[in-house]
Amino acid sequence: MAEKRSARPKGGPDWTAVSAMATAAAAVVALVAYLMPQPPQPGPEPTPSAAQSSPDPAPTSPAPQTSSPPPEPSTPESSTPESRTPESRTPEPPVPSSTPVAEDPPATLPAVRPAGCDETETALATYRRDAGTTRAGQAAAARQAYQDLMGAGLDAQGAVGATIRRLADEFQELNFRLTGMTGGDPNQVIADINADFADLRRLC
Repeated sequence: MAEKRSARPKGGPDWTAVSAMATAAAAVVALVAYLMPQPPQPGPEPTPSAAQSSPDPAPTSPAPQTSSPPPEPSTPESSTPESRTPESRTPEPPVPSSTPVAEDPPATLPAVRPAGCDETETALATYRRDAGTTRAGQAAAARQAYQDLMGAGLDAQGAVGATIRRLADEFQELNFRLTGMTGGDPNQVIADINADFADLRRLC
């Protein structure tokens, strides 16, 4: 029985040879790993104590301010105390200017002429237009001027009225001399008419 246990079974694996081959393979792998170049190892990470040993530089403290405050910007609204008052405050009435404001002068009205002036000028203009060159035409124009001047002298007063009535009498006399009712030179009457008419224009 003892001889049967010590004898190897035929055809089984040789475990001793297998173990020797495994040991040799492991040695070859270790040698190859040792001969291969090693990659550079990263440096050691900084420890918390090292990070704390170099703190960030502290910010520089600002320069101390001087006792005098900075000047405020000057604006037109803050130059006077009145401009800083609230808008709800009742505004003070403006101070009247010492220089009076020049006002436009009123439009001048045309001067009122005395009564009878316009009518007299119209009567004389009509006489000059209608007299013509014949004695008959001049006599008829003188008679019409006399009638017109009598009407103009009704409303005229003072020196104007007296001059208009004198002109009316002169045109009547001119009519008489031109028609032959009275004698005399008609040119003398015409000279008196021109003189009185110049006085009337001065009065009007």
